[in-house]
Amino acid sequence: MFRGPLYVLAFAIYCYLVFHYLSLSDNGGGGDDDSRIPVAKGSPKLSSNAYFDPEPLAKDRTQIGKENATLVMLVRNFELKGALLSMRLLEDRFNRHYKYPWVFLNEVPFDDEFIEKTTLMASGETFYELIPPEDWFPPKHINIPKFKLNLEELYNEGVVYGGVESYHNMCHFNSGYFYRQKRLLNYEWYFRVEPDVQYLCDFQYDPFQLLRENNKLYGFIIAIHEYERTVISLWDAVQGFMEANPKLIHPHNAINFITTYESDLNKGHTVENLNSSYNLCHFWSNFEIGNLEFFRGEAYGKYFDYLDRYGGFYYERWGDAPVHTIGVSLLMDRDQIHHFEDIGYYHLPFMTCPKSQDVLTSKRCICSANGPDNVQINVGMEMEKFSCLARWWRYGSGKLFMNDVDYTSFT
Repeated sequence: MFRGPLYVLAFAIYCYLVFHYLSLSDNGGGGDDDSRIPVAKGSPKLSSNAYFDPEPLAKDRTQIGKENATLVMLVRNFELKGALLSMRLLEDRFNRHYKYPWVFLNEVPFDDEFIEKTTLMASGETFYELIPPEDWFPPKHINIPKFKLNLEELYNEGVVYGGVESYHNMCHFNSGYFYRQKRLLNYEWYFRVEPDVQYLCDFQYDPFQLLRENNKLYGFIIAIHEYERTVISLWDAVQGFMEANPKLIHPHNAINFITTYESDLNKGHTVENLNSSYNLCHFWSNFEIGNLEFFRGEAYGKYFDYLDRYGGFYYERWGDAPVHTIGVSLLMDRDQIHHFEDIGYYHLPFMTCPKSQDVLTSKRCICSANGPDNVQINVGMEMEKFSCLARWWRYGSGKLFMNDVDYTSFT
């Protein structure tokens, strides 16, 4: 049917109005504000940080765990990445359920980036402590020229960390000064954490509570042999201490753990017979959970002071691990030392993993008990010759399973 000019004009106006209305709607309601122009295809996506307030959201850091305890890390600013790795795994596997505080120790002030990122990673409170110079650097009785000369000698001999001055300071500090730090005086228990370590299984219980309720004072996870060259005169110093302080030696001690040599406990691997009674066995102290009151007590204090006067932390390369081990083995009831058999752990180059398949499955372990790096199980592997765990089972507190957790009840 033929339409007149007026009809055509009206239809054209109608189409124009509809088109104009739709255009305004697409642009956010009209106006000349450029912010309403749609982003063209292919334009870069805004950084996700642009969507959030730069200030981190406040979170409840109230401690849930029942014990007067803290996680302790001696760490330097440039080790931030490794610190965050260890924190993330320990928080996920354990501390997010308990929110125990973190105490960070450094011989120089922590920088803003370290403080910000570790605070965000922690579930509990965080504290950043500067180690006093007198607690970190060599004591006054150390002959510095002799120390420097020995550093060079140890380096030339290829002794592990022997030529690194800061490593000597660290071993000396961890042996006799970490527990004296002002912040740590507030706590009864500590869990030592190092950068770049891995926790391979869910804990599913509070290790601090486990130790306290079972009258334990010290817990370890790996027991291995020390490098002989690092502790040549250590046992001489220990013997001098024992002769001078016989009443401080616990009658139910674990001295046989550190002074016996049967090779059958290492599946046929020969344990070298040294020129001293010490067999080099020690608890690897990069994982240790302990009672601070023991270390602050009279017996351990006299023990450390006696060793310190020998100068072996600087003239040799005495490590804090054998010093701690000998100390707890002599001064503590051996039944107060606990092996955490059900916690998977890795610190280069060694790993330990629970042997029970039920534990591996229910605790979501990401390790294998038959792995080539596992130093704790007796299956004739090359790594096993470094392990002292079988010796601990014979001469320590035996092989005990104290936690009554029904692992199969966890999902």
